[in-house]
Amino acid sequence: MTSVQSPASFQISPATGGHGLSLSDSAARRLAKLGEVEGHPVMLRVAVDGGGCSGFQYRLDLVQAAEADDIRIENDGQTALVDAVSLPFLKGSEIAWVDELAGAQFVIRNPNAASSCGCGVSFSI
Repeated sequence: MTSVQSPASFQISPATGGHGLSLSDSAARRLAKLGEVEGHPVMLRVAVDGGGCSGFQYRLDLVQAAEADDIRIENDGQTALVDAVSLPFLKGSEIAWVDELAGAQFVIRNPNAASSCGCGVSFSI
């Protein structure tokens, strides 16, 4: 049985750079593959915006350059970027790539989310 810790009890691993975010091996492999297809390295920008059917929604974009204040999450030479405003909503999360029968996509495994909509794009805290 898996338990979910409340946000106040998270222990941030030093391996996550102190920000509590991680980029899974599957997400790093997918970013590398996308970079090969594009012909240049790409990074995944992850942000949290207000809205969506559950209160907040994830915004995921492929970009070529980081902003000066971006937090970098790296794994195996691949990078995801998060802005400082979105960071508190994502603390302790894992950015992963899933390839299932229902479809293939980047997902955010967010222990802070109390509930999410059926599509997994929006969530509440």
